[in-house]
Amino acid sequence: MTEPQNAGERLLDADHRVHKAVEQDRGSRLVKAMGTLSEIGDQPQMRLLCAGMIAAGLLRKDMRLLGAGARMLLAHELATAMKSAIKHRVDRRRPRSASGKAEEKPRSGSSSDKEESSFPSGHSAGAMSAAVAFSSAYPRYSVPALLTASAVASAQVPRCAHYPTDVGAGLAIGAAAGGIVNGAWKLASALIAVALKRRFSVPWSR
Repeated sequence: MTEPQNAGERLLDADHRVHKAVEQDRGSRLVKAMGTLSEIGDQPQMRLLCAGMIAAGLLRKDMRLLGAGARMLLAHELATAMKSAIKHRVDRRRPRSASGKAEEKPRSGSSSDKEESSFPSGHSAGAMSAAVAFSSAYPRYSVPALLTASAVASAQVPRCAHYPTDVGAGLAIGAAAGGIVNGAWKLASALIAVALKRRFSVPWSR
């Protein structure tokens, strides 16, 4: 009689089953296209996107757009630092190069091998952090922004770059980073508004 699995073992088993289910389609045109599009979530591309928004805000003298770009960049950098701190402490073989279920299990380590850095998903963390930050500046477009980030994250599973739990952890990190930056931004804005109101003795309009 086999012993019942704990929650962690059940998650790892689910990761393994999902990987096996999508592995055979990894080389399909659809998956390759998804993978190419999802590269927007990589660090250079995300930084370029944020910088482009900042530049556009400056050129158009649009403080809202400028602020959104700056907030997204800050959130992305915080998410990158958070996920990197975990990656440097956890080794996990990526699905595309794992030779068996044993290699899919996360373990303590600090390998510099990129194929050992599956947990957590950096694409997921970066995309979600920027989406959360953008959504705070432009609530009207929050649904498309969050759906886009989720699509970037989800694409990592069929392309065998990450396991579902890697993606889930990355999304959680991104959401936390975006929330932290949004909270800090609003607090700083409120403090600046109060300081300017006292300095000039005029009402401050947001």
